[in-house]
Amino acid sequence: MPSRTEDVDLLAAIGMVLSADVYSPIDTPPFDQSAVDGYAFSFSDWDQQSPLKIEGEIPAGHASHEKMKAHHTVRIFTGAPVPPGMETVVMQEKVEVHGKELHIKDPQLILGSNVRLKGSQTKAGTLALPKGHLLTPASISFLASLGIAIVQVYELPRVRIIVTGKELVLAGAILKAGMIYESNSAGLTAALKILGITPLSVEVIDDDERAIMRAINRTIDADILILTGGASVGDYDFVPSALEKCGVQKVFHKVKQKPGKPLYFGVENQTLIFGLPGNPAAVLSCFYQYIRPVIQRFAGKPHDPYFNLPLADAYKKKPGLTHFLKGKVEDGKVNILESQESYLMNSFAYANCLIELEEEKEVFVAGEMVKVLMIN
Repeated sequence: MPSRTEDVDLLAAIGMVLSADVYSPIDTPPFDQSAVDGYAFSFSDWDQQSPLKIEGEIPAGHASHEKMKAHHTVRIFTGAPVPPGMETVVMQEKVEVHGKELHIKDPQLILGSNVRLKGSQTKAGTLALPKGHLLTPASISFLASLGIAIVQVYELPRVRIIVTGKELVLAGAILKAGMIYESNSAGLTAALKILGITPLSVEVIDDDERAIMRAINRTIDADILILTGGASVGDYDFVPSALEKCGVQKVFHKVKQKPGKPLYFGVENQTLIFGLPGNPAAVLSCFYQYIRPVIQRFAGKPHDPYFNLPLADAYKKKPGLTHFLKGKVEDGKVNILESQESYLMNSFAYANCLIELEEEKEVFVAGEMVKVLMIN
C-alpha cells in the first residue's frame, strides 16, 4: 500500500494524492499580460515631458499582433495581452488624459512595470506538482489554470461494513421493548465520507454465526471489511469464529486498551478485516486509531500525527490498560470530557480528539503532557 492508481476528473480529486508527477503543458501566463487597468507603451518612448498618443484599446480576451507606432500608447485592461514592442503598463489612476494625449504622472514607474511576463508562474514542460502531493482547493485551481482536466491519483480503498446485533433497529423505525437504534453504521459511514469514501455496502444482520458467515462471504471482495459487534467472547459473539470458518487468517484478537479491548484484525487474500466492538464510542475510537491510518496509507497520505499537549485537569485511572479518552483541545490544553463509557456518545459528539493515557500509569496531574490524536 498504496498500490492502485486511477485517472479521475480534476474536480473529483479534491483531498486525493497524486500518484504521478504533473508537468505543465503550457507557459503560464501564456503571454505577456497586463496586471492592471491602464495604458501600455514602450518605456523608451517616455521622456516624462511629452505626452504619448492614445490609439485604440485591448480588453481581456483580445489580442493585438500589430506593433504600435513610436510614442503611441494603447488603453489596456487587466489580463489582456500586452502588444508587441510594448513592455510597460501605467495604472489608469496615475495618468491624465487630454483628448488623445496621455500624460503619465508616475515618477516611480520603471521598465516592465505592471506586466506579468509569459511563463513567469510556470514554464511549459516544468514540474507543476510532484507525485505524493495532496490535492487541496488551491492545487485544483492551479492545475485548472494549466488546462489540466484529468489527474492520476492513488485509488481510495473499497470498504464494506457489517453491523451485527439482534437488538438493532434502524433510525426512523418504531423502537420496541428491548431494542436500540443502530448507530455504528452511521458513524462509520460518516467517518469514511470525511476521507472521501462511500462504503460499497452496509449490512445489519442478527447475531447468528451462519448469517455472519454468509455476509462475510458476500463482502470479502473489499479492500477493507469492517464488522461491528460480536467480537468478544460472549455466548452471542460469533464474529471471530465466523471469520475463522470463512478462512480468514487472524493476525490478532484483543488489545490491552480501553475502549476497544475485543478488537480483531485478520487478512483474507488482499482484504483487511477489522472486527470492532459493538459499543458506539469504542467503534469510532478504534476507527480513528487503526482503520483511518490504513486508509491514509492506501491513499498515499501521511498518518495523522499525535501531539503532546498539557492536560487541563488531573485524572486517575486503573493500571493495566492503555486508555483512549474522548477529549477537546481548547486554548492550548486538552480537556477530558465526561461520559467516557464506551456506550456513551453524548460526549463524543463534542470531542475533537482522543487522549492516550499510558497503560501502567494511574495518576495524571493538571499540566502534564499527554499524547493527543485529533479526530476532526
